[in-house]
Amino acid sequence: MAAPFLADEGYMESDGESTMLTVSNQGVLGIDSVEEREELAYRLLASLPRSRLVAIQKRIAPCLQYDIVGCLPAEISLQIFSLLTADALLVCGLVSQRWQVLANDQSLWMKLCRARNWEWRQPSRIHPFDSPLTHHGDGANDSDDEGMGDSDEDGDELIINDVEAAKAELTLMHAELDSGFASTSFTGPPVLEPEPSTSGTRYTIHPKSSPGRSRSRPHARHSAPPVLKTLGSTSYLAPDYKLLYQTHMKLHNRFLTSSYRLSALQTRGAPSNAHTSTIYCLQLYTYSSGLQVLFTGSRDRTVREWNLTTGLIERVISGVHSGSVLSICIHGGYLASAGSDKRVVIWDLEKNKLYKQLSDHSDSVLCVRFDDERLVSCSKDHTVRTYSFPDLTPQFVLRAHRAAVNAVSISKNLIASGSGDKSIKVWDALTGKLLRTFDTHHSRGIASIDFRPPYILTGSSDKHLRLVNMANLQQGWSTSPDYRYDNNAPPDDDDPLRFPSVSSLLSGSRLMCHVCGSENVHPVPPGVQGPCVHADLVRSVVLGEDLVVSGSYDLSIKV
Repeated sequence: MAAPFLADEGYMESDGESTMLTVSNQGVLGIDSVEEREELAYRLLASLPRSRLVAIQKRIAPCLQYDIVGCLPAEISLQIFSLLTADALLVCGLVSQRWQVLANDQSLWMKLCRARNWEWRQPSRIHPFDSPLTHHGDGANDSDDEGMGDSDEDGDELIINDVEAAKAELTLMHAELDSGFASTSFTGPPVLEPEPSTSGTRYTIHPKSSPGRSRSRPHARHSAPPVLKTLGSTSYLAPDYKLLYQTHMKLHNRFLTSSYRLSALQTRGAPSNAHTSTIYCLQLYTYSSGLQVLFTGSRDRTVREWNLTTGLIERVISGVHSGSVLSICIHGGYLASAGSDKRVVIWDLEKNKLYKQLSDHSDSVLCVRFDDERLVSCSKDHTVRTYSFPDLTPQFVLRAHRAAVNAVSISKNLIASGSGDKSIKVWDALTGKLLRTFDTHHSRGIASIDFRPPYILTGSSDKHLRLVNMANLQQGWSTSPDYRYDNNAPPDDDDPLRFPSVSSLLSGSRLMCHVCGSENVHPVPPGVQGPCVHADLVRSVVLGEDLVVSGSYDLSIKV
């Protein structure tokens, strides 16, 4: 192709031949269409030696890399990035410096954290409380302190005499991320944050007592704890929601991979004002300041508050119970404790004084739970009692169980109770009406329960766990191959739960391995202990968003 030569930049040479082009602001003179210019460019490039093509490729590469998202106003770019998942944001941060700034924006990660109810809490320093060195008797004469009522079937009550020999251990994570952990708080499965450490070695906060110290071996019963919250940090950090999200994900993965580190909080003789007898119940609690502590209730009739950073006891609540403390619940600055003295005691943590005592049950109070609107307690006297909160005016006495009510759980306007009569009952908290009964839910008495509608999780003396979906009983699983179910409650068109028929439950229940998560599990023959079930009574269960955690008298915790 020949054309008058008007500009040097239009001159190209290959193999001694020359080609002249006329170039204007609109393109190549005489060639109007883009397709023709594209064809011309291709022919020109094809006529060049390969070595020259490589150099041209490097020159035109920047023209092909146009960052549309990065060139937009930051508000629009962030709106686009807000539609991405956390994994996608991490990948986008590797594209360019501009994308890295956008992907690390705190507003994006704060939105992801809040979607999971993960809050950034700035920790505070230790707050002092008077901690008298109060010691009570070992309770050897207290025969009603095991924290669980009898079943309606002989043999339901199991006693382990050597649980005291097991340390009261907290699960701490590995130390490879110790320096970077954020302070966290959320409702779910229990997650514990490691304390600052410069090494990954295993350590205990307090030394063990001397070998000569005597060992008591009382009965071992401990009340099921409520859903636990995470530990807080004592370092001051600016809010970093990306770190907060990544911390939760790493802790979650450690649950799945059994990656943890054990550390004993209480050992005999240290600290000097530690419990003097068996610990039956505990709960982690985070103050509004962000400081997280551990409360424990014991057979020594006291409740103690532990600083998890120092391992020391900061508060001792004593003199309010005349029997063993079997259950505790902490919420909104109040602590409720239930005991074998048939009483429920409410303590104001901010004012550090007794708020109120309830003495309506006629037998040991085995479990107490409360939220912003009501307090619920259950007892060996076969009843569940409800009170308005915080004025604690009595509301309903729920009488339907045939044996001791061992555990209760509340969720908004619904109450779920589990009993030694093997049944679960769901109640309307506003009216006291019994909505549904799950008879023979386990083959033996129910020892623990957690309730997050539509799911109910239970642990039993039969050594198994069971989870059911109230809205659709075809969804659920159990660690037991026994699905026998006897639901005698007649159908009720006004029932807000509207359960399907029993036949649908029998056809839909599944056996699942709660260690590996597989549903391809063969039933364990009678008398043979499978590898994925507890070997003893399941005394505590926690139902989280993604995980279920259970604790048993076999001295194990399973996730």
